[in-house]
Amino acid sequence: MAKPLTLQAEFPTTEGLTPDSYSLAVISPAYASPTGELNTILQYFYHYFNFDRCGYKDYARTIESIAIAEMLHLEILGKTIMALGAQPIYCQNPPTAFCFYSAKYVTYSRNLIHMIEDDIMAEKRAISLYSRMLTRLKNEQLKDIISRILQDEQLHLEKFQEIMQGLKR
Repeated sequence: MAKPLTLQAEFPTTEGLTPDSYSLAVISPAYASPTGELNTILQYFYHYFNFDRCGYKDYARTIESIAIAEMLHLEILGKTIMALGAQPIYCQNPPTAFCFYSAKYVTYSRNLIHMIEDDIMAEKRAISLYSRMLTRLKNEQLKDIISRILQDEQLHLEKFQEIMQGLKR
């Protein structure tokens, strides 16, 4: 399996965070909503399988590496949700046990260019989501965690844009 495509900087710790319903509500959509980390993991693996099958091995490895990085983000957000006082259930707003995640939100394009367009859109949405979170969060430790994830999302966007340029040559 590929290594995660992340910056070399360490992820900030969740140690010392305490229950905080306001911060929980702010960060929860990044976890398991239609535009959250869980969805991007599933979407990127779907796209990885297709690129690999079509013989685009280098692009497939990059997409796999991004999917694995998103798994790290899911882990960090899950631990953060727990530290903030909720169970990391796969729904839009833990701790409420409704609006459960559904794989229907994955884009199942069949065309490789459309797949990368979908992935670029997903990264742009993630960048926007995390940027908005930073303006709303008051806890500096949480801001550090979200800022670090945001940096990876910006890197992922660059990589998907590079793949798009390569496909259009």
